[in-house]
Amino acid sequence: WWEHLCRATRKLLQTTGISSADVKGIGIAYQMHGLVLVDRERKVLRPSIIWCDSRAVGIGNRAFELIGQHRCLSRLLNSPGNFTASKLKWVQQNEPELYDRIYKMMLPGDYLAMRLTGETCTTPGGLSEGILWDFQENKAAELLLDHYQLDKSLIPPVRPTFSRQGELTREAAEATGLKAGIPVAYRAGDQPNNAMSLNVLRPGEVAATGGTSGVVYGVVDRPVFDPASRVNGFVHVNHSTSDPRIGILLCINGAGIQYSWIKHQVTPTEGSYDQMELLAATVPPGADGLRMLPFGNGAERMLDNKNIGARIKNLHFNRHGRAHLYRAALEGIAFAFVYGMGILREMGLELEVMRVGNDNLFQSKVFSGTIANLIGCRIEMFEATGAIGAAKAAGVATGFYHSIEEAMQGATIRAIYEPEPAVSAFEAAYQDWRSDLNEILVHI
Repeated sequence: WWEHLCRATRKLLQTTGISSADVKGIGIAYQMHGLVLVDRERKVLRPSIIWCDSRAVGIGNRAFELIGQHRCLSRLLNSPGNFTASKLKWVQQNEPELYDRIYKMMLPGDYLAMRLTGETCTTPGGLSEGILWDFQENKAAELLLDHYQLDKSLIPPVRPTFSRQGELTREAAEATGLKAGIPVAYRAGDQPNNAMSLNVLRPGEVAATGGTSGVVYGVVDRPVFDPASRVNGFVHVNHSTSDPRIGILLCINGAGIQYSWIKHQVTPTEGSYDQMELLAATVPPGADGLRMLPFGNGAERMLDNKNIGARIKNLHFNRHGRAHLYRAALEGIAFAFVYGMGILREMGLELEVMRVGNDNLFQSKVFSGTIANLIGCRIEMFEATGAIGAAKAAGVATGFYHSIEEAMQGATIRAIYEPEPAVSAFEAAYQDWRSDLNEILVHI
């Protein structure tokens, strides 16, 4: 991570011609949930255990039962699961000599900030991503630390998300090509940061991405949890004790990977996503009865961690062609998003607007239009990236902008998808799809 950060920063300075003297602040966006361990000399003790490493699942599940599900959810908004705290417990159990050498545990963004500034610290958002934040106590979660018998001193000092979290050291300046003394002024995990980059800051606003997997991230104004643990709740970037902002995150493992699979396995070699979209648009909503469930990328948390596989339903060789397959695939993924949105609404999210970036499945009018019609809400597509958002956030903390809202204004809107007046065909297709899903879930 550090090597690539240094190389990328030097390349950016070279290719853009921007002087390092003009850089006034640094913002960091990073992959969530990973565990980085350093000793007193700030040396890394072992390779990071990143977000998708499942070695600590059993540890987290046992803690959830022993502490009590309601107690965990009401205090942490999540089960300990396979998150950072459980990964640290795994190290204690399986690498005790290494554990005894730990000075601080960090998330990936904390580590990069340490390399830049020489200081070890974290944020409320970072701790919440590790399931190490107590939403009732508004501090590090001693409830879980005590249960795991983890040393509380391993938690770094906590700094506000928007704050001067350290200054670029001379050594880091030489490595990156930047000027010593530049403040690191913001850090957040990739999903909260992506939401902020899309100006998703207020209750009822939702950010979504449709890549290999899909993510829906909505903002509410009070700590809430899902009794079935199908979603996660984290401290949002603009959260405060007096004005709570909680990000509710729902993940769909099987999303764009289904459409990519169809492109590579079914579409002619010269075919493109644009051509697939044109064909899909020639078929009416519901794809003449052809339905697809996209859940072929592993267990789905929103389906109670069941691994049901992808399904094609009601295929007729004399009626359906490639265009129907494309439409059914896009609709199946869209229906999965709508199903997930239903969970967020159960938790009290009053949906007002969905905002998305211009770099994923939402570029498809068939896909985005299906979602807009079924959730009854406008979808706004922005020309925005998480990197730009993190940079602007650093501008907020250093005073270049007066507020987050000011910083995020002015982003270019590439498209708007409004719900159509007549949506009965979409609703009928969704209900048929949901009936298929319910039938499968009953028998698994």
